[in-house]
Amino acid sequence: MTHSPALTLDPAPRAVRLAIALDDGLCLPDGMISVFRPRAGELFDPLPPERLSLVQGFSPDHAALTEAGYQVSVIPAPAPAALICLPRSKAEGLGLVAEAVRLGARLVLVDGQKTDGVESVLKAVREKVSVVGTISKAHGKLFWFAPDGADFTDWALEPHSVTDPALGMFRTVPGVFSVADVDAGSQLLAAYLPQALPARMADLGAGWGYLSAACLARDGVDQVHLVEAEAAALELARVNISDPRAQFHWADATSFALPESLDGVVMNPPFHTGRKPQPALGLAFIAAAARMLKGRGQLWMVANRHLPYEGALADLFGQHEILAETGAFRVWHASNPRTRGGKTITRQKRQGHSR
Repeated sequence: MTHSPALTLDPAPRAVRLAIALDDGLCLPDGMISVFRPRAGELFDPLPPERLSLVQGFSPDHAALTEAGYQVSVIPAPAPAALICLPRSKAEGLGLVAEAVRLGARLVLVDGQKTDGVESVLKAVREKVSVVGTISKAHGKLFWFAPDGADFTDWALEPHSVTDPALGMFRTVPGVFSVADVDAGSQLLAAYLPQALPARMADLGAGWGYLSAACLARDGVDQVHLVEAEAAALELARVNISDPRAQFHWADATSFALPESLDGVVMNPPFHTGRKPQPALGLAFIAAAARMLKGRGQLWMVANRHLPYEGALADLFGQHEILAETGAFRVWHASNPRTRGGKTITRQKRQGHSR
């Protein structure tokens, strides 16, 4: 699930490294330059903007980059040059390198901060091909190479299978949340969902569809809206869930809206952008759920127990309670939202229960 508001980054480090490389003689082939996984707020001033084709499947970043005037797509096209902006997942980063080579890149540039694992990726590339040049600057590194017929197919992003005893098999892929197994927090939440759920449900930050599948297995459900910002995760959800009651939305859950209010919401909200914890993301998900729900709507959510969500639940819902608690997680149930349609409803006298 990844699945969070766009993070505005310091635009300087990558642009600085690119400028140094070009000043030092880096020569780009003619034609388009595919830029894989750029983030909102980044600048590529040393590169000719008319030749850039940005590839980003994370909806908030995709929208922000488009608004900034870049050509942005979800699916990459063949290009003679590619710039890989390293993501957090090493497997995904290597997969992007393989994809650029598969699409015919004659020159591949890889850029990332030390915290992105750029040194590890550089070592892996050097085991396959000679690296032409490197630039170390601003706690990160840019390096580039010509594939020259080297085989990168073993790095291609291949689907994984994970199995849940109650719900069966699901497909995942490196780079999405919970790639190797069902997330323990989501499993805990699924175990505490009631046997009957409201008719119109949403799964915010739905990822590859596990919680939505759990909802569809309950009684009383007519619709489940899967809201997921990461295009790759949502495509997996389409594969994993063939139930006609499921509806799929590529969108930022914190700003998503439906024409009609919902009866229920489930979610395991994200709380990271990059490697730093950002509890504000979970708070934004809670506010979004309250806004989407009817006056008697209900929320079921799981979160790491240390996260400061109780205050938001008390402010935005008439009642809230802890259904389950482990050393790592809390499962919450909240009902009667005070915020609907963007308006804050007057507080009810009855206070929510919590532990």
